[in-house]
Amino acid sequence: MKIDIKNVDDMHALGVRLGAALRGGEIIVLIGDIGAGKTTLTKGIACGLGIDADVQSPTFTLNRIYEARDGLELAHYDFYRLSDPGIMALELAERVRDPRSITVIEWAQAVADVVPDDYLAVKIQAVGENERLLACEARGESACRILESI
Repeated sequence: MKIDIKNVDDMHALGVRLGAALRGGEIIVLIGDIGAGKTTLTKGIACGLGIDADVQSPTFTLNRIYEARDGLELAHYDFYRLSDPGIMALELAERVRDPRSITVIEWAQAVADVVPDDYLAVKIQAVGENERLLACEARGESACRILESI
């Protein structure tokens, strides 16, 4: 599925729709260059999950966990700075098996062997200063359900 994003507000709104569709146990892999809008999309997902906290990029902290609606958690990982994720890969492996957790992963190449087969891949490509083209690919049953709901 291809989605045209005209501005930051559109990216955030898409994230809100995604977040509203999530029920727990889903994994979303965000692919895109620095500044593509990965964290903006994640902020929208957080809003759709009823999270009031100031969602920030975990580039330096590697991950951030937020309490969400219905006893769910949003786990946001960023592996940009790691060529070898070490113990963080073990933490991620545990997190993606938690049915109460929604896991968003930026720069997932470093942990590709830990990411289960069922995930939504969102590739974000800049096509202008604020415009983006998103290519969403469902890889598994729960990922298909997410795409059908947005």
